[in-house]
Amino acid sequence: MASAAQNRQSFGPSDRLYLAIGDFLSDHRLSVDPINYTFAHRVLSNPKGPLAANVARITDGGVRLTSRDIEEMGHQAGAPAATAPNGPAEAESPPGESPNAMMQALVARTQMQVEDFADTVATMRAETQVFGRDLLAGANAIRAASGAAVDDITQLANAMLDRVQAAEERLAAATVEAEALRRELETARDDARRDPLTGLANRRAFEDAFSVAADSGAPICVGLCDIDHFKSVNDRFGHAVGDRVLKVIAEALREACGQHLVARYGGEEFAILFTGVSVEEAVATLDGARGTVAAKKYRLRETDAPLGSVTFSGGVSEHEFGEVMGSAMGRADRLLYTAKDAGRNVIKGDSDGNISQLPARN
Repeated sequence: MASAAQNRQSFGPSDRLYLAIGDFLSDHRLSVDPINYTFAHRVLSNPKGPLAANVARITDGGVRLTSRDIEEMGHQAGAPAATAPNGPAEAESPPGESPNAMMQALVARTQMQVEDFADTVATMRAETQVFGRDLLAGANAIRAASGAAVDDITQLANAMLDRVQAAEERLAAATVEAEALRRELETARDDARRDPLTGLANRRAFEDAFSVAADSGAPICVGLCDIDHFKSVNDRFGHAVGDRVLKVIAEALREACGQHLVARYGGEEFAILFTGVSVEEAVATLDGARGTVAAKKYRLRETDAPLGSVTFSGGVSEHEFGEVMGSAMGRADRLLYTAKDAGRNVIKGDSDGNISQLPARN
């Protein structure tokens, strides 16, 4: 009768791929369902592709894939992230590694760490139970006045102490690794909510902060501002200069708005979440930042040639309790539209007049 190895050697490429998929699912303790099977097929049929590289990063060090990993990578496979001039408004990561992939790897490592904790505790519990039974048997033997039983008890106690010490060392090492993973996760979460170019919060962080503030019932105003003629800056001087302009505006808004959250909302657009102030106070704060930016004389770093004026326009609207974020942001966007239409380099607020009939900005 032919051996299993001989049978395998006679298989063709499709059969070998089928066996490799089975091994893949078994190694990662994944159920044999259509989603997992399809995912494994995509990884193993293109071992040098981006999906296989992503799996290799996540599973580095023996980490097993989870169903959630497969679901998330399955949605992303073959869909490279689009990048806009002057960089994305979302957090970036090293080339070839997306923030989501980094987070997946950290979560997978943390999950494996938790499993190691559980395994260690289960092992200690099992060994303690065995020790307890052996100790009881030894105690019964002692009552029978057997000298050999005393030696057995001593040996059992020493063996148990050695096991406990080894388990404590494993737990101590696991605790150190878990603390390091916790710090990495905190850093990854922070990076995922921060714009890499300006250091401001990104759109995701702004929307989360808005939800928290709205639930608290505190007075909220939202501001939207947009750099005037920013496209001409990119066209005349290049995106490197455009990046510097974005950083200048970001720093001016950060300094002027103080404790209020400033976010890069997308491209050359910034959003501010004002809490605990009236719309008039919010407009005055944002107008102060506008005035600071407009008053400066900007020059090119490389040639010292004048860059020309840099200004921005903005709109500020007061959030009405119970309304969705989109409503307040829509009003602020229409106010920004009126500021642009009025000649730019101006801030408009709800108190400036009825804007409900104005069209949304394209």
